[in-house]
Amino acid sequence: MAEEKEGKKKIIVDEDWKQQAQKEKDILAAQEEAEKQQKQAEQSKRGPLPKGNFAALISMLVTQAFFAMGLLKVEGQEKQIDLEMARYNIDMLEALEEKTKGNLTEEEQKVLTDTLSQVRMAYVKAAG
Repeated sequence: MAEEKEGKKKIIVDEDWKQQAQKEKDILAAQEEAEKQQKQAEQSKRGPLPKGNFAALISMLVTQAFFAMGLLKVEGQEKQIDLEMARYNIDMLEALEEKTKGNLTEEEQKVLTDTLSQVRMAYVKAAG
């Protein structure tokens, strides 16, 4: 009490909160490590991705368009049609065709032209 009268307060340090805080830090660090290991395991299951190429780019855009038209669906999910998104992916393919004109091999040009034709026809059916 004499210390309080002189304006000095006695500080009591509770060691339990320090231990609790350290436990929480350890738990978070363990969770982060487990998530990191899980991501690595998932990547090893998938295997290495192939090298990107022009046909894969076309395939990716067409798959997105077909998905948006409701022609493809994810198992366990309800089919949702988004014609605006489908049109966007078709527009992307058309831009790709325009910007690569004269710079593609015959095979690449044929793949792009044929695929674009098919996806346009599918869009007309989905929209109609």
